[in-house]
Amino acid sequence: MGQVLQFRLPLADASEALPDIDLITAVDVALRDLADIAPHVALASARAQLAACREMLQACFDAAVEPR
Repeated sequence: MGQVLQFRLPLADASEALPDIDLITAVDVALRDLADIAPHVALASARAQLAACREMLQACFDAAVEPR
């Protein structure tokens, strides 16, 4: 027989408490998070995926902040 897991329902006001951030800030935070976890990734395939993710995010960030 399967096990039923009950998840907590989100609070109604939780979304109002979160600050709005722009896309550039979100990408910057993601790049910093990747840099923080990179030293702890041991699996070669995960390191390759992390590097590909970082390169894609860095290219997006660079394209967005570069003057046109």
